[in-house]
Amino acid sequence: MQCFIALCLLNVQWVLYGYSISFAPGEGFLGGFKWAGLSGVGLEHYADYSAAIPHQAFMIFQAMFAIIIPALILGAFAERMKFSAFLAFIVHWVTLVYGSVCHWVWEMGGWLKKLGVLDFAGGTVVHINAGIASLATVIAIGRRKNPDKNVPTPHNMPFVVLGAALLWFGWFGFNAGSALAANGLAVAMVIYKIADSVMGVRVGEKEEAMGLDLT
Repeated sequence: MQCFIALCLLNVQWVLYGYSISFAPGEGFLGGFKWAGLSGVGLEHYADYSAAIPHQAFMIFQAMFAIIIPALILGAFAERMKFSAFLAFIVHWVTLVYGSVCHWVWEMGGWLKKLGVLDFAGGTVVHINAGIASLATVIAIGRRKNPDKNVPTPHNMPFVVLGAALLWFGWFGFNAGSALAANGLAVAMVIYKIADSVMGVRVGEKEEAMGLDLT
């Protein structure tokens, strides 16, 4: 429920002002409200972020980062925070903490960006940020009560397995999106040519005609 509400609530926050304070051009602590309500964020590309894709596509890809971080943090205080408090916490945290760190590192005018900080796939903005937030939150909220006697168990094991599989599979899409700045075509082509020269990649005409499920 917490993950789903983060998806719903932070999508709204991201569209209203979250994307703007994170990525709108600026030299200060946050990016400002130039792109609030996605004003000026259209189908044309924005050269600094998305030289080959629509600006809106870059915006919604970045929304995934803002949404997934609270899902990372909540593991630290699972089953110990009120749902209403969780809602208030994630909106304020994504606004004040994630928005500012994201702006510092990923916005072209960010002060850490200007110092030469490189964060290709979220090692700083996502993982260090989420780790520190998790530590601070778990210290503030406290330990579980009677952990030896009150051991939490998964509510639905098939859902646990399904969730793990979706995360594992979805990571390929995450990394592919992160590779927008890399020359993936030349690389995801070199690998193909090596595999083709060593073992051959394409199946034979007979096998292809019959269908690989049969052959």
